Amino acid sequence: MTNAILVKDIHNRILYWNKGAENIYGWQASEVYGKKASQLLHEEHSKGQDDALLTVINQGEWQGELNQVTKDGKDIIIQSRWTLLRDDKGKPKSILAENTEITQNKLLETQLLRTQRLESIGTLAGCIAHDLNNVLAPILMSVQLLERRLHDSQHLRLLRTLENNAQRGANLIKQLLSFARGIEGKRTPIQIKYLVAEIEQIIRETFPKSIQLTVNISPQLGYIRGDTTQLHQVLMNLVVNARDAMPQGGELEISAENLVIDQSSAQMNIDAKVGTYAVISVADTGVGMHPQIQERIFEPFFTTKELSKGTGLGLSTALGIVKNHGGFVNVYSELNQGTIVKIYLPILPNPETSISYCEQAKNLNGSGELILVVDDEPAICEITKSSLEAYNYRVLTASNGIEAVEIYGKYQQEINLVLLDMIMPEMDGETTIRMLQKINPQVKIVAISGLVFNPTTASASDYSVKVFVPKPCTGEELLHAIDQVNKEFR
Repeated sequence: MTNAILVKDIHNRILYWNKGAENIYGWQASEVYGKKASQLLHEEHSKGQDDALLTVINQGEWQGELNQVTKDGKDIIIQSRWTLLRDDKGKPKSILAENTEITQNKLLETQLLRTQRLESIGTLAGCIAHDLNNVLAPILMSVQLLERRLHDSQHLRLLRTLENNAQRGANLIKQLLSFARGIEGKRTPIQIKYLVAEIEQIIRETFPKSIQLTVNISPQLGYIRGDTTQLHQVLMNLVVNARDAMPQGGELEISAENLVIDQSSAQMNIDAKVGTYAVISVADTGVGMHPQIQERIFEPFFTTKELSKGTGLGLSTALGIVKNHGGFVNVYSELNQGTIVKIYLPILPNPETSISYCEQAKNLNGSGELILVVDDEPAICEITKSSLEAYNYRVLTASNGIEAVEIYGKYQQEINLVLLDMIMPEMDGETTIRMLQKINPQVKIVAISGLVFNPTTASASDYSVKVFVPKPCTGEELLHAIDQVNKEFR
């Protein structure tokens, strides 16, 4: 039997203890006979135990979950089934208990529930971000257009203030989308030691001298494929949180090593897969976290910091970035014992050594090309039209996919390119692309969306989307995108 089988008398003294109980609890049978189960298996008195005993005496049986401890003090969770045994006269004599350890199952269940909760929050955050991006997009483009036309220094200062604050809002939304859906940045082979070296320099130059930094990097550390800027953001979030957890000073350690995740280890985390990972650990000797706080640290806008000292988006964004890189995160923390955060990122088997960069176009002016702008937001259509016309493009606008197909069918010989919003009522972006391709298989399209849309996915590549521009974007970003697509089709 792998389950623990034990028999207790009415006074909770152990009468029988099988081999399964020895394996689960670590106590040998000879060590437990005659001793009270409550003293061996529980750190403190439990009302749940009293309720279970009362139920089994009154009803003859009880089953439920119990939090218990092993001989070496390890906390475990038990699924227990109790049956009342009676003597010849029908009086309660003893209790037969069959216990199954479910600690690992409960851990995975907790992870699954947390993931489901975060996915629900992420879906809500993504929808809010989409609407806010549509609000900010015409503001940013209007500011840049006005800066070209106004030369008064006072007006320009006001415009710069407006632009800076609108950009701050846009960056906040990007953080939300990083958590909600993951943002696909430029992926290149990365040596983690160089990434950590940058963080180390920042810590030594800016953190209080009362915080002692230790860095341990394995010399055999492998490459990963990722976005350097995003992973830099993840590590900065972690070390800043560690700093804030040690207001009186302490020890901060950053380490990185290779780790092979086998089938057994992969089963302990729902996001883990069998393979080799680079594990980056950030450990501090700070105040630590209560278990209830630890449950919520990856929720967006949840923070234990004072008002104005944190948005609550740092860890939620970090989680979104790590998961988007095919990795996962583990957190270990105890009150007044510090915190360890471990980032697991898959190792790149055959790292590339060369990285190519695309040069940005210097001349953004058009030559009278006709562009079709498709967006269900009238303000975005209007300001996009004005911005492009200021750079010598001609513009047609459509408020939905159906209207876009009609206009393109009429002017396809003249239209150079289509700027297409991917999220629209009546006919969405993907359906619109399919309809446009029926008219012209070589149609040039720049996809625009307030939600995350990855042009490298199979579905996007099937629709010949060469460039994606996230909302809110500036007029200059649109011009670069147009130039990039036109270069690819030359």
